[in-house]
Amino acid sequence: MYFGKVSKKTNDRVPPNQNVTTTFPVLHHGNIPYYKNLNEWTLRLFGEVKKEVVFTFSELMELPQTEYQNDIHCVTGWSKLDNTWSGISTRAVLDAVVLLEGVEHVIFHAEEGWSANIPFEDFAKETSLLAHSFNGVPLTPEHGYPLRAVIPHLYFWKSAKWLRAIEFSKDDKPGFWEKNGYHNYGNPWKEERFTWD
Repeated sequence: MYFGKVSKKTNDRVPPNQNVTTTFPVLHHGNIPYYKNLNEWTLRLFGEVKKEVVFTFSELMELPQTEYQNDIHCVTGWSKLDNTWSGISTRAVLDAVVLLEGVEHVIFHAEEGWSANIPFEDFAKETSLLAHSFNGVPLTPEHGYPLRAVIPHLYFWKSAKWLRAIEFSKDDKPGFWEKNGYHNYGNPWKEERFTWD
């Protein structure tokens, strides 16, 4: 993995104790899902909603598409700058569902039982999206094909790969990494890496 030097201009974009890389490291635990037929793939919106919504991939692609450029920061210490993501704004997703009162948390559910939790206000940020493409090409299986969350202001483990469902909840429900010692929120500027930080 190549780590480049951080210039003074770039330094204000890189959180403490992070190193800039030009590569895109692949970090995960468990199997990588491969989809031969996206006609069998769905994304479910459920929980504290008036009515559950289930999208096929083609239906998601009919929603308004957006493109964002951002920096990402991994809890393991690397940062990758100037990434371009294409996908669906989380605000567009919220337009497709009627939430009940009291929703304060969002839980991403991914393949093989993986999950990650974030506060609702972070899900609803203008910069949050569900991405299907990276730098102009569809995501690779290693990086979350066909759909991953991108929550760039938090450590990148919160940007769950291989999404299959989004749960809207009144209660916080820590995900896999949070249950295993990672910080419940994960602000890279405060170095919220682990529960004991």
